[in-house]
Amino acid sequence: MSDTNQTNDTIGQQSQQSQGGPIIPKSPTEALRPERVPEPPRRSKKARSQVVIFLNFLMTLVVLGCAAAVVVFYYAISAYQEPGPLEANTNFIVRNGAGITEIASNLERNNIVSDARVFRYLTATHLDEGESLKAGEYEIKAHASMNDIMELLKSGKSILYSVSFPEGLSVRQMFNRMNEDAVLEGDLPATLPAEGSLRPDTYKFSRGTKRAEIIEQMAAAQQKLVEQVWDKRDPALQLKSKEELVTLASIVEKETGVPDERAHVASVFLNRLAKGMRLQSDPTIIYGLFGGDGKPTDRPIYQSDLKKDTPYNTYVIKGLPPTPIANPGRDALEAVANPWKTQDLYFVADGSGGHVFAATLEEHNANVKRWRKLEADKGADPNIAVDGQPDAAAAADTPAAPTQKKKKTN
Repeated sequence: MSDTNQTNDTIGQQSQQSQGGPIIPKSPTEALRPERVPEPPRRSKKARSQVVIFLNFLMTLVVLGCAAAVVVFYYAISAYQEPGPLEANTNFIVRNGAGITEIASNLERNNIVSDARVFRYLTATHLDEGESLKAGEYEIKAHASMNDIMELLKSGKSILYSVSFPEGLSVRQMFNRMNEDAVLEGDLPATLPAEGSLRPDTYKFSRGTKRAEIIEQMAAAQQKLVEQVWDKRDPALQLKSKEELVTLASIVEKETGVPDERAHVASVFLNRLAKGMRLQSDPTIIYGLFGGDGKPTDRPIYQSDLKKDTPYNTYVIKGLPPTPIANPGRDALEAVANPWKTQDLYFVADGSGGHVFAATLEEHNANVKRWRKLEADKGADPNIAVDGQPDAAAAADTPAAPTQKKKKTN
């Protein structure tokens, strides 16, 4: 009993001491009863406000959203700059009118970029107002980054193809060559441009270019060229217009492929025009017979062709034909605009690809005789008027001196 009392006294003393007051004796029952734990402090009404709770929730979302945005931004920037999945160089076509969304989808579909959305959104940030990715065919290098691809498509440095038109082709022959080009697109104009109005040259273009666009370039280039040459012509040139310049240049273009001969050939034709002589040019016979399609390769010019009455046969008509017979290049135009100063009225093939010139009929007849011997030695058909030389029975053209007759010549 004494131990129990001591225990109770001890508990009571501890309880009173813990409360900081005097020790108050307790009965055993009271001492064994659990002490009452004090309630935690109550939150203020402001802390319990629904608005505050909602704002705290929003703040948490903002913080989480910012963290997620930073992660996404870092991923997007890294993906945009890092090497792409493309294993080998490939060609990629951007069609006319394609937007960023379509381009990005096609890039991902072809395994050129890893994420179309990243390419689409980040590329948009690199384009100024009104700027776009340009149409064309591009060579994408292996493992090119999205940034590299964006810069390439933005620059418009697409793969270039070319189509070439040698000097002396007719408009129809140029059209045929353009139709055969597999890269050019679209139809050609239904109506042929005027003969001589297209500039022979090599034209570069990207995939998707229309044939009509090339025609427009050729016409504009020829018009500009003719203007330049006409403005720098010899003041003494007897031709009256740019149209006559192009017509005679087309004949010179077809007569000789030797660059150094063009101005000499031009002088012959101009001298003949000045004397009222017929030009007697083979290429005009061919154009009169076959037009812009050109002479078939297996069809020679016969003696009888020299007498056929066509608007272009300068063995029959006097002066220039009604239109050019081909599209002349710069050299032929300049040769006619600034011809050599000669007295020559004749020329004939020399058998080696060039021509031999003469100022008198006697000298020319000797040249023709040598040429005919060369042709005979080759076994040429005497009925073929090679180089347009008529047979001995052909009537002579009217010479400058009315008492003298001259043999038909080229």
